Amino acid sequence: MSKLIVPRRSLLIGGAAAALAPAAAFATSDLGKAAPAFSATDSNGKTWSLAELKGEVVVLETTNQDCPYVRKHYSSANMQTQQREAAAKGVVWLTVASSAPGEQGFVTAAQANDLTRTRNAAPAAFLLDPQSKIARAYGATVTPHMYVIDASGLLVYKGGIDSIPSSSVSDVPKAKQYVRVALDEVLAGKPVTDASTRPYGCTLKYGSNA
Repeated sequence: MSKLIVPRRSLLIGGAAAALAPAAAFATSDLGKAAPAFSATDSNGKTWSLAELKGEVVVLETTNQDCPYVRKHYSSANMQTQQREAAAKGVVWLTVASSAPGEQGFVTAAQANDLTRTRNAAPAAFLLDPQSKIARAYGATVTPHMYVIDASGLLVYKGGIDSIPSSSVSDVPKAKQYVRVALDEVLAGKPVTDASTRPYGCTLKYGSNA
């Protein structure tokens, strides 16, 4: 596996490398195709697999609690609000920690549960992906990087959670909420209008041996 290329437009914010993802990360070639299979254990020891979720709409959210872009969406309650909205509509929202051990964003099961509690988050599960298997399968490059999988198992959205690539909480109400809109369209049986958008956030910490 080749190393991720950090784009030239990257900058340092709050000690974390924050960047717009490279164009390859939002290529449309995999949209409308079967989402990559995965199996992972959550913070409570339960195993989740995409195969067992067939028939359900699924959201994947990569996370890194120390990333200012992730903090933007949790401190504003944007992420938690969308998690609860999705759950109320029968959507399975999976938060995924894909940082390698020793890297920023890595969490143990206990730390993941503490994050869920302190952030007042409401995902269906907090998946632990310390070998970055899920992230690699989906081509995730940043946190948060968002994906929507429809009930038939097709990848129908990939990209940013919203349209304004900043770490400022004040931008949340101004932005188009891509994931919220995508879910509404999928649940209404419509094609996703903005199916592939440029993700933004902190570079996902795969680690040199992942």
